[in-house]
Amino acid sequence: MPHHFSIIIPIYNRPQELNELLQCIEKQTYTNFEVIVVEDGSTLKCDRIVKKFKSKINISYCFKENGGQGFARNYGLELAKGDYFIILDSDALLEPKYLEIASHEIENQKLDLFGGPDKDHPSFNPIQKAISYSMTSVFTTGGIRGAKKNLGGKFHPRSFNMGFSRKLYKTVGGFKITRMGEDIEFSIRAIEAGFKSGLIPEAFIYHKRRTSFSQFYNQLFFFGRARINIGRFYPKELKLVHYFPAIFIIGCLTTILLPLFSWKLFWLPATLFGLYKIFIFIDAYLKTKSIKVAYLSVLAAFIQLTAYGLGFLKEKFFPRE
Repeated sequence: MPHHFSIIIPIYNRPQELNELLQCIEKQTYTNFEVIVVEDGSTLKCDRIVKKFKSKINISYCFKENGGQGFARNYGLELAKGDYFIILDSDALLEPKYLEIASHEIENQKLDLFGGPDKDHPSFNPIQKAISYSMTSVFTTGGIRGAKKNLGGKFHPRSFNMGFSRKLYKTVGGFKITRMGEDIEFSIRAIEAGFKSGLIPEAFIYHKRRTSFSQFYNQLFFFGRARINIGRFYPKELKLVHYFPAIFIIGCLTTILLPLFSWKLFWLPATLFGLYKIFIFIDAYLKTKSIKVAYLSVLAAFIQLTAYGLGFLKEKFFPRE
């Protein structure tokens, strides 16, 4: 059965990213779709970018006051005409068969809620590749995001690459919170309503993510806070695995402080951290075939766990009023 897709792209001050994404969408082998671009109060608008593609694909553009990605998506959902919606971040790149694969697997798996993983593209710089590794590796929290069997429970699609049926949307509504884990909250709500969720491994995107470690730190600090925020709505969804980055920070502090009491106590945690670095380096090198990216991946992994763990602890014990 052919599916009519509505691709919804919220955007804020990133016209060049949108241009690259629309070039990918233009090349899709599956052509039964529309694109809705929602400008979320940008000062650097992308209306001229959209206009370039008017004669090439079915695309519409709308502007709203800034309210956050979740509410920008809701704005687009209200305008969408498709029987399935796909939410993409503007910093995504797609292979030509993305929609074709998604359509086939929706039918094959009988999915109402779905998503795909993310990968690094050959054109990405070493830092982007290292960040991509860290965000998808089983040696960090990334294993939770891309696993076929989600370590935190049922698969919860993330908004950088998420799709769902019109029936689901009409039943559970759109995104109810914005930025603080709105995609996971939406997924949990949909699954609790009885809709089937599934990962489509072949419907991946190339996710450009951040281009500096400082930006990466800030993003992951926010992700840690968001996990606690989700726990306020759904306490049972806060699993032991989500505490790992916080435990990692406690382990780091313990390693630093133990020599003050006894050097004999220092060797075990120091050895464990050393082995952890080696495992990441080897795994990253095997996946990327680059010593530089492997070295940067170790750094990215430690930044990821530290930032996420600090955000997690901050929101748990010192929440912002």
